[in-house]
Amino acid sequence: MVIAKLKSTHPILQSMKRANNLLPLIVEPENLRLALWKAQKGKKWSNAVRQYYDAGWQSGLLVLRKEIASGEVSVGDYYFFTIFDPKEREICAPAFREQILHHALMNVCHEYFERKQIFDSYASRKGKGTYKALERAKYYTDKYTWYLKLDVKKFFANIQHEILEQQLSCLFKEDVLLGIFRQIIDSYEDTVARGVPIGNLSSQYFANHYLSAFDHWVKEELRYKAYIRYMDDMIFWANTKTALQDALKGIQTQMEQLSLILKPAQLNQCRFGLPVLGYRVYPDQQVRLGKRAKRRFIKQTEDLDQAYVTGLLSEDSYQRRLQSLTAFTTHAQACAFRQRVLTASGHFDRF
Repeated sequence: MVIAKLKSTHPILQSMKRANNLLPLIVEPENLRLALWKAQKGKKWSNAVRQYYDAGWQSGLLVLRKEIASGEVSVGDYYFFTIFDPKEREICAPAFREQILHHALMNVCHEYFERKQIFDSYASRKGKGTYKALERAKYYTDKYTWYLKLDVKKFFANIQHEILEQQLSCLFKEDVLLGIFRQIIDSYEDTVARGVPIGNLSSQYFANHYLSAFDHWVKEELRYKAYIRYMDDMIFWANTKTALQDALKGIQTQMEQLSLILKPAQLNQCRFGLPVLGYRVYPDQQVRLGKRAKRRFIKQTEDLDQAYVTGLLSEDSYQRRLQSLTAFTTHAQACAFRQRVLTASGHFDRF
């Protein structure tokens, strides 16, 4: 509501031209306070958040406002850690003050990134997400007999800075704003001039935007209707194997232009099941849990049970986390599996 109110009085025409004059919106005190609220959401009692408030949050926002206005922001203060669920990945989390910066930028820039997304792009977008992508995959799997599933080898690590910065300059016009984006992009490298950190809010927008031109090529040049993308996971459907094989040649060329390498393609008939986002989708609206998702659910319920038994979790926290954990399984025909796992570990009596 705050951003909507600010924009209602701002002289920016709603067009497909490059967005301009966004900086005054970004540095508005209301926008910075909104960014602070979003950045602290879910971690209000963390050390980083407490330290920021103890140092004086109002003076902190004032410093940030001056940095943004000048175009010289303080970025690159990252905390690295590794997660192993669903696979091993290194997470690069920015300092709390940088998280506020990212939210301040994206509060205003969100709609301009959003305009470039096609309908069937589902990652990191309001009103989309895993379950919307699953529903769309079920729809297309019912209509077609073959699928082609593709994903990019180390996608975030291989995003080329120069290409991304060129793409952003086609979307935004302000030199100061583009300079801030460049500072954020250049503050991290996986290899020379490549990579955006997993863990940055801006990285989600940058990565999604990096493939948006490819999405439009699929829809407007390749003229493919049955296609969805969830970040770098891409799925195509057709009624013949040949149609998908022919499409793959052009797809690989487009990926090369983005300096990306595809993993080996998965090309198969829908009746054998389409692996998508932890599920396996079959014709006639059948959805089962994938093998990895089953193993992950078992492990997570065991860990949750242990935390509850040892007193690390209260009854309320336990119930909330268990409900969140089981929600994923309710989107598949997995009632018997879920009940078996919960009963065996002692969860079922308390759920």
